[in-house]
Amino acid sequence: MASFNEISLQKLSKLIGTPECPLIIDVRIDDDFADDPELIPTAFRHPHNDILSIVEKTCNRNVIIYCQKGLKLSQGAAAILRNQGVNVETLEGGQLAWRDANLPMVSTNQIPALESNKNTVWVTRHRPKIDRVACPWFIRRFVDPNAQFLFVSPSQVLNVAEKFDAIPFDVEGVFWSHRGDKCTFDTMLNEFNIHMEALDRLAKIIRCADTNSNNLAPEAAGLLAVSLGLSRMFRDDLKQLDAAMLLYDALFRWARDATDEKHDWPVTAGKHN
Repeated sequence: MASFNEISLQKLSKLIGTPECPLIIDVRIDDDFADDPELIPTAFRHPHNDILSIVEKTCNRNVIIYCQKGLKLSQGAAAILRNQGVNVETLEGGQLAWRDANLPMVSTNQIPALESNKNTVWVTRHRPKIDRVACPWFIRRFVDPNAQFLFVSPSQVLNVAEKFDAIPFDVEGVFWSHRGDKCTFDTMLNEFNIHMEALDRLAKIIRCADTNSNNLAPEAAGLLAVSLGLSRMFRDDLKQLDAAMLLYDALFRWARDATDEKHDWPVTAGKHN
């Protein structure tokens, strides 16, 4: 049997928001979740005593399991999965340690489906450019990695939302939309209560590009140009979204790790280029 292993808070926090983020499973009991109804980004809840039923979903994935304190529930569930050949670690200190370190957590108040193992479905206008691409990127990287997105004609967004139990976004008159001078991406950060320096920096760029305020953020003009180019490269909105995921992954990593780095010519000793 594979030996016990755990991941540190710092190491997992560096994986959050990236394509390398593992499958994260919350096995807290209902009472513990009720005391603190938030999830580590992209995590979903699953009963610790039914962990074998999730083996198929973990196929070829790195898995992190956490409970309230990182003790019996997560370690026991992880040990059972290891017997099935799953590459799984527990989170050092559990949910309490993550929370006390002020690391990002997702509020489940507005999306009850996040409390269970259900994928969310979202619907918006077709032919996305900026906000309607940035929001799906955020949802998949920080909220629900298996979220589905429906792109339909503007006149049918609300009808599709009703008939297919989907969440409408970035259209007028719905909850997940622009508010004042802020765009839908800002609304999602606020409602899911996920704020970190890199995301807030990215939000400003997205807001400026989406609201024709490029003078307020120098990177916004570049985002607008690339977004318009992508919209003309792809007739299929889903293929466009898949291609744009890499763009926003790169912007997030720049916002998190590389804002101080410059590119010079001719080459200056000691500087990256």
